[in-house]
Amino acid sequence: MAEQKSTNITWHEGDVTREERPANLGQKGVTVWMTGLSASGKSTIAVALEKVLLARGKHAYRLDGDNIRFGLNKNLGFSAEDRAENIRRIGEVAKLFSDAGLITVTSFISPYRRDRDLVRKLHEDAALPFVEVYVECPIDEAEKRDPKGLYKKARAGELKGFTGIDDPYEAPERAELVLRTDRLSITESVGELLTALERVGALTPNK
Repeated sequence: MAEQKSTNITWHEGDVTREERPANLGQKGVTVWMTGLSASGKSTIAVALEKVLLARGKHAYRLDGDNIRFGLNKNLGFSAEDRAENIRRIGEVAKLFSDAGLITVTSFISPYRRDRDLVRKLHEDAALPFVEVYVECPIDEAEKRDPKGLYKKARAGELKGFTGIDDPYEAPERAELVLRTDRLSITESVGELLTALERVGALTPNK
């Protein structure tokens, strides 16, 4: 848990309630947290899901692991400590977006269970829906895809601390949804995600 260093601060309540935001948007805010190995299909599915949601008139925003490191988390590397801070920060951002009523779609390797559980707790404490999605893909299949050439570099010893090779990936133990991307198409995966969003009431028709 990050230490609270700021002092002399007070939470300032607004006049807009949690109930007013979803009523205004015609949907419920939720975070869809996709986790899995590199090249498992997280980002590809997230892009497809965001497009389908917007086509249906829903307000959604995609937060991608690599993209975030170009800005918000550009000062973080890939040590265990930096990975934890990376996930903590994006968990807080996702919580804010979901509180605003957006369907927040994230795609992060997020290899450590404790870090993902912290993000889940952030949402539970704020009474916000959190849908953990394990984008499961056998590592040999992920290596075959290897669109960035990262597995090849890791196997050659050119890339240290790479998840699945010389750094662990801790699979979720209570994910709301598991997508076997070596068996499911992108369209089928998006369909499963839409069903999961319907279950938590995130796709309530606009009024």
